[in-house]
Amino acid sequence: MSLQSLALIENWPVPTAAAGVVRADGTVLGTHGPAGQRFRLASVTKPLAAYAALVAYEEGAIELDEPAGPPGSTVRHLLAHTSGLAFDEHRVTAPPGERRLYSNAGFEQLGDHITKATEIPFAEYLRQAVLEPLEMTSTSLEGSPAKDGWSTVEDLLRFAAEVQAPRLLDPRTAAAAMTVQYPGTKGVLPGYGHQNPNDWGLGFEIRAAKSPHWTGSTSSPRTFGHFGQSGTFLWIDPAARAACVALTDRAFGPWAAEAWPAFTDAVLAELQSPAPL
Repeated sequence: MSLQSLALIENWPVPTAAAGVVRADGTVLGTHGPAGQRFRLASVTKPLAAYAALVAYEEGAIELDEPAGPPGSTVRHLLAHTSGLAFDEHRVTAPPGERRLYSNAGFEQLGDHITKATEIPFAEYLRQAVLEPLEMTSTSLEGSPAKDGWSTVEDLLRFAAEVQAPRLLDPRTAAAAMTVQYPGTKGVLPGYGHQNPNDWGLGFEIRAAKSPHWTGSTSSPRTFGHFGQSGTFLWIDPAARAACVALTDRAFGPWAAEAWPAFTDAVLAELQSPAPL
């Protein structure tokens, strides 16, 4: 099976795009475009960083509910964007747990916390804990754990298969990452405005009933993932039993808000259609 819907990326107003779909067992259902080309991930870096944090938790290096970040905040708050830290500044704008304040600064403080706990620079810890075991040889963190990752569609499909059927984590830990943390918390979804509630797991955004949204109108409420301001996204839809990655080299904007939902709906429709004889 090779998904024809992936060819829709050819219509996107971007210099370069690549996309792919993978099942939980690692079966790649199709790719389109330069799947081996490295792209800047922007905030699609965060799920990778979060997964490394969860490995650190399972190794006993950190606890999810231990203090981290600003006073009163924990590792869990940082992962769920409820630490109260501002978007890109290391200053507190709300008490922990009160609002969903999407924060690059929070992920940077998370990286610093893990570096201190493990005595390993976070980029190296990510490599040892996640990238190397999954053979993501074209992926690297070149700065902030919030936004400075580089990767390929091929590598991110390996990661998406892992998240669907964890080998590096206990399945219960992975399930927590895609379960709403601090239910009922409202806040702003970058690029899409205020959402009430603004559901989030541990490093993964949860679609739920958000509208507007960057996934499709037919995406299940259980869909989770992340998009990046560099024109990138990764979603996993448990109802479809598949994950999709798309990477581009044009910044997120109105073009993406228009193109991505229709693309996702086309992929989901093809996944649900009977396989050709």
